[in-house]
Amino acid sequence: MGTASAIRTENLTRTYRRSRKKKDKAAGDLIALDNVSLEIREGELFGLLGPNGAGKTTLIKILTTLLAPTSGSAWVDGKDVVKDARALRPLINMVSGGESCGYGVLNVRENLWLFTQIYGVSNADAKKRIDQMLQIVDLADKASTRVSHLSTGQRQKMNFCRGFITDAKILFLDEPTLGLDVNAARSIRKFVREWLAERAGRTLLLTTHYMMEADELCDRLAIIDKGKVLACDTPANLKRRIQQHPLFEIGVTPGANGPMQLDTIPGVHQATETAGPTAIDLKLSLAEDSVIGAVVQRIVESGSRILSLKKVEPTLEAVFIELVGHGLEAEGEAT
Repeated sequence: MGTASAIRTENLTRTYRRSRKKKDKAAGDLIALDNVSLEIREGELFGLLGPNGAGKTTLIKILTTLLAPTSGSAWVDGKDVVKDARALRPLINMVSGGESCGYGVLNVRENLWLFTQIYGVSNADAKKRIDQMLQIVDLADKASTRVSHLSTGQRQKMNFCRGFITDAKILFLDEPTLGLDVNAARSIRKFVREWLAERAGRTLLLTTHYMMEADELCDRLAIIDKGKVLACDTPANLKRRIQQHPLFEIGVTPGANGPMQLDTIPGVHQATETAGPTAIDLKLSLAEDSVIGAVVQRIVESGSRILSLKKVEPTLEAVFIELVGHGLEAEGEAT
């Protein structure tokens, strides 16, 4: 991964003026972005997680030159998104989940070819890229179908193709798997990783409502809410912030040699037991993973038999709830 900045923002702010009608009691402007400063490295797959209204789409619109900031600055590929907008646009592309794209009277191939021509792609390269992308998203059999006759999922697949056929250096994916079935979403995630690895310097900014998708794909991610960045780090480091010590759950049979007294073992921070009719459930917080060896030995010495043992891994959802106060599922569909 490169160390140069592909995307950088400094105190980026965007406000929207509320209605000034007398009957509108709302006071003040709506702050969509509040002094956001981020740096996304060249070659990185960077994610944005946040509830509806958090500012994710506003940020992407500014970075793709579709919206001007109220204050602050942003650079993409070293170009100012306001002053150098015309020079920047040929180098980037954007895919929005659920977006209605293309012309209904044209078929899938015609629509994709039209977009390649807008970007100045040669006919030979356009045909090659279109054929490749239609195969990847399993839409080759619909190449001659009018867009108006496609299902919602098929239109989203075509939209995804449109983002990649121009060979952008920096790509923005705003909920790219929204409305897709499980297999299609899996294929797209696989392709995204391959696309980044295929050529040095490519960079991708992803917003998603799916925690698993963010955890699987992103090198780093930022959690954003009410226009502010609450945290920014790798998925692993974000999860470690809410779970400082390894947690284990163990199911055992009752022991014949008395209490196990697991909390007396060096390195065991906390041990709780919940007795059931035929088994005991143990939950342990340890100083480090290696302490589990001493725990297992003590259990065996007590005359118990281990029925199950698993390490409890923290989740991005738990991090999100801690920072934002609720899960994404409470928000409904993404915006």
